[in-house]
Parts: sequence; C-alpha cells; structure tokens
Amino acid sequence: MRRVIIDTDTAGDDTQAILLACLSDRLAVEAVTVVAGNVPFDREVENAKYTLGLAASRDVPVYEGARQPLAKEFEHATYIHGEDGLGGDLFPDTDIESAAGFGPDEIIERCRANPGEITLLCIGPLTNLALAYAREPELPDLVDEVWVMGGNVNCEGNVTPAAEFNLWVDPDAAKRVFDAFEVTLVDWGLCLRDAVFGPSEFETVSAFDTELASFFKSVTEKARAFNSDGPNDPGWTALPDSVTAALLAYPELREDVSTYHVAVDDREGLTRGYTSVDVNGVTDGEPNTRVVESVDSEAFESVMYSLLRSRDPDAGLPE
Repeated sequence: MRRVIIDTDTAGDDTQAILLACLSDRLAVEAVTVVAGNVPFDREVENAKYTLGLAASRDVPVYEGARQPLAKEFEHATYIHGEDGLGGDLFPDTDIESAAGFGPDEIIERCRANPGEITLLCIGPLTNLALAYAREPELPDLVDEVWVMGGNVNCEGNVTPAAEFNLWVDPDAAKRVFDAFEVTLVDWGLCLRDAVFGPSEFETVSAFDTELASFFKSVTEKARAFNSDGPNDPGWTALPDSVTAALLAYPELREDVSTYHVAVDDREGLTRGYTSVDVNGVTDGEPNTRVVESVDSEAFESVMYSLLRSRDPDAGLPE
C-alpha cells in the first residue's frame, strides 16, 4: 500500500481520482491539499470534503493551500466543470472544518516525518508543491514519487493551442517543479488517446444505478455538453485525473514509460505553460521526467466501471 497526499483543484474529474485513490486497497490517502485552479477556491475545498464523504473517508484531513498562482493572473474553467465544479447543480456545503495549517507546510511536515514514504499525486496546478519546495529545498529527497497530471507532449493544449490547463495556470510553479523533482508525467495527449468516455461508456455506467455512478454522470454532464457537436450528440469527456490516479495505483496499466528532459515555458504570452519534452535528445537538459506514453485503456475502463458499480476499483483489474 502506497501512502499518498493528493494535491487537487477539485472539480469533476478530480473527484473521481479522489474516489479511486480512497477506495483502492493499493493506496492510503493521508491528506488532501487544495490549490487554486478549476473553480473558485472555496468551492474546490467543499468539493474535496464532499467527495471524501462519498468515499466514506471523512477522516482524511483537507488542507487549504495556495489561493492564487505564484505570479500570474488566470481564469477558472467553470465553462468545463460548471460554476460549482461538479456539473453546475450541486454546490455542496459540508459544514466540515478544514484542517489547521497551510497545505504546502503540511506536505513538508509529512515528508520530513516519513522520508521516502510519501507519494504526491498532483492533479491540479503545481503552486502548492512549488511553495513547499521553496520552504524545504530537501523536499525532492524526502518524497517517494511525484505524479503530475499536466502538460501536453507534442500535441495541442486544452486551454490554449500551446498549453494544458494545469501548467498554464501556474507555469512559474510548474517550471520550478520539473527542474527540481523527478516527476512522473501523465499528459493531456495521453488522456485523449487512452482515457476517454463516450456514449457507449456512459450507457454502461447508466446501467449501474449506484450513488457513485449517478455522481459520475452529474459531474461530467457539463464537460460532455461542451464536447458535443449538437443536440443529437451526447458528447464525451476525458478522465485525466482518474487515469493518473489509476496509473499510480496499478503499475500493470502502464504500457510504455520513457524518460525525457521536460521544461515548462513560464513566460507570459502565446506559449505560456508550453511543455517542452525532448523526445529526440536535442537539448543538453538532463532526462529526469518519466513520461507515461501509453496505457492499457481497456483495463482502465474496467477499473472505472468497478469503482462506479461496486466501490471497488481493484476488482476491475484483469486477472
């Protein structure tokens, strides 16, 4: 069982990653830290607490982290996730207190107390991790692994032609993280290839008639509408955060992983947040980022079905 801190800007797919991580026997979620990103910050915090409740994991503490990027202005992605981040209609109010302390400081303290034992699952902008590193320069040696959902390896971005949302929101933080840590990267292009649910997958989910299946359909409704071509097309959604959590929990889902030098453009302008992945070794940068390049998509689909049908993602693994 791998000990994990989840760093999240909790909206639709973040919730599914949290559910998977909490309900898998492969992972032990010890804390959730919240970072500015998808929707207004206080809404992200409530969404994290609500999701932990659905997972019967209310004992997992939620720490509030950075409410804005290190240096740049940004826009939320409510047009994808709804004003509440959960499809537009839920707006949970859990009445649960956040844990005392600042998210980046909690990352540091837990890693100091358990050197080499804590993995960071980062499924939002990387502001919290960059702040933690600024406070504790030894942090790269204290963590076990750092998994990041973000970037776009030689493909179009999803917020600008050049950039994926998480890295675009805080490119200054992303640059510092990729320069300092040995990251395992799950990028937007991979998710579009290997972690998409379309009409047939949603038809399967609709047959489950469970709380988690209903929640899944609700939180993805806005994204599906955004990705629809018209009234006769129900649309589709990618599951980038879910597949990142699944790849962390289940190494058998990783089909191809390569190591490259990765740099992030932190300049404002057309290429803000661009992910430079040196697949051909043409720069002098040290290859220190493991990039997941292909996934067993059928096995991932099975894991998600099992999560939504029976609250047991492990049962979806192939025998």
